Amino acid sequence: MPKHSPTVGEALVTLLEQAGVDTVFGIPGVHTIELYRGLAASPIRHITPRHEQGAGFMADGYARVTGRPGVCFVITGPGLTNTLTAMAQARADSIPMLVISGVNATDTLGRGRGHLHELPDQAGLAATVALWSHTLTDPGELGAVLEKAFATMTGGRPGPVHIEIPTDVMRMPAGTQSFSMPAPPRPAPSPADLAQAVDMVGKAKAPALLIGGGAVASAEAVRRLADRLGAPVVSTINARGIMAGHVLDVPASPSLPGVRELLSTSDLVLALGTEFGPTDYDLHDRSPLDLPAALIRVDIDAAQLDRGADAALAIAADAGAFCAALLEALPEEPAHAANEAEARAKAARAGALEEIGETYRAHVALVQDIWETLPAATLVGDSTQLVYAANMYVDAPRPASWFNSATGFGTLGYAAPAAIGAALGHPGQPAVALLGDGGLQFTLAELGSARDCEADAAFVVWNNTGYMEIENAMVSAQITPVGVTPSAPDFTAIAKAYGLPARKVDSREGLKAALADLERPCLIEYTDPR
Repeated sequence: MPKHSPTVGEALVTLLEQAGVDTVFGIPGVHTIELYRGLAASPIRHITPRHEQGAGFMADGYARVTGRPGVCFVITGPGLTNTLTAMAQARADSIPMLVISGVNATDTLGRGRGHLHELPDQAGLAATVALWSHTLTDPGELGAVLEKAFATMTGGRPGPVHIEIPTDVMRMPAGTQSFSMPAPPRPAPSPADLAQAVDMVGKAKAPALLIGGGAVASAEAVRRLADRLGAPVVSTINARGIMAGHVLDVPASPSLPGVRELLSTSDLVLALGTEFGPTDYDLHDRSPLDLPAALIRVDIDAAQLDRGADAALAIAADAGAFCAALLEALPEEPAHAANEAEARAKAARAGALEEIGETYRAHVALVQDIWETLPAATLVGDSTQLVYAANMYVDAPRPASWFNSATGFGTLGYAAPAAIGAALGHPGQPAVALLGDGGLQFTLAELGSARDCEADAAFVVWNNTGYMEIENAMVSAQITPVGVTPSAPDFTAIAKAYGLPARKVDSREGLKAALADLERPCLIEYTDPR
C-alpha cells in the first residue's frame, strides 16, 4: 500500500510545529476544516474565541509576552475581514502575527460569481495592513512560503503577515517538505556611523535616552548604556518597564511639559526604536517636541528614520546591536557623574507626577495597587481612563508588562482577548485586563473564551457609565454630548453566567481584596466614584 502523502492542511500543521508554534487562535468553518485535519493529533493547542477579531487580539497579546509570532486560523471572507482590525493594531505597534486564512477555490478567484464568503480581492485587502499577503497555489511551495512569512515577521520591523490557501489547494498532497526557521542577522551600525556616534556621545555633558517599543528585546543593553552614559531614560508606552526600578528611569509620557523640558535641556538625545508618533510625543497637540541639534536616531526600519524628528545622525540598525557596539566602543568609566543624571531623572519624575493632576494620580495609584497585589501580572489595557492615566506615568515592573490599545491605531475591544493571549503565552503569570464599560462590550463574549481555556486572567471593568473621555472632550469643545452614554449590562451577572467568579467594588482596598481572593479567570467591576 502506498504511503499516505500529507495534504497541504496536514503539512501546514507539521511545519508550524517545526517553527515552534504551540498555540493557534481561530474559529473553524467549512472553508478551513482541511487546516484542522492534522490539528487533533498535534501538540499545538487550539483556542476558540467568540469572534475572529478576538483571535487576532489574542495572537497580539500572546506575541507581546513571548516575543514569538501569534498565529490565527480564520475563514474566507468575513473571517479575514473580522481579523483586519487586529492586524492593523499589530501593524501599528510592530507585533508579529501570522494570519492563515482560507480563500475560495482557485478557479473561482476574481470571477465575482457570488460564491460563499467571496471577496473581489481578499489578498489585496489584507495587503493594506499586512507586511506581506500571499496566495498559496502550489502545494510544493508551502515550506518556502512559511519560511518567507517568518522571515518577514521577524527579520526587520515586525508586523502581521497573511497567507491565504484556496479550499482546493488545502486538500492537495503536499509531499515531504521541510521548514528551517529563518535566523536573519540583526543589523549593526556601520563603522562610520558608530564612530560618529562615539564622537557625539563624547562631547555631550547632559545626555538623555529616548526608548520605544523597538528596544523591548534589548532591555539589559539599554540599562547598561544608560549607566555608561549617565543619562536619564524616557520611555514611551510600549517601552515601559525596560528601566524598571532604576534611578535613571523616567516612566512618563514625553507629551508632558516636564519630560519635554528634560529632553530640550539635554545636549544629546539618543532615540532607540521609537517612531516619534504624536500619541506618544504630542498627545495634547501642544507643539512639536523641542529636541537638541545633537539627536541620534536608531531604528531597524530605515524608512522610519525619514519620518518624525530630524536627526543629526540616523542609523538603520537593531537597537540591541547598536547598544552592544556602542558599549564596546566607549570607555569603561561612566561618561558623566551619576548623581547629576539621577537628580535630573528624579526631578523629571516628580514634575510629571505633579503635572498629571490629582485625578490621574489617583488612577495611577490604583494601577500600581494591581502590581502590588499580583507582582507577576501583565497589565493589558483598552481605551479607558485608568489606561489614559497610566500611559502618562506608570512604574511597570518588567518589559512587556504594560501594553494597551489606547494610542496608535487605538482599537476598542482589545484588552479582554489580548489579556487571554498574554495569559496563555506566560503560564504562571496572570494577565489583568483594564477595560471601560463601553470598551468591554465590543468583545464581551470573550469572557466565555477565558472560561473555556481557563486563562489566568482578571478582567477589571472601570464603570463610569459611558464614554466619559469622549463626553469630556465634547464638553471642552462646547459640543452638547451625544452618543456617549450607551447602557451597560450587569457585568458581574454576565460573568457569572459564563462561569466566572465576579465581584463589584468601589475602592482601592476592595479591588486589591478581589484580586487576591477571586479564582481566575474572574471579573471585577469597579464603580467610578465620580
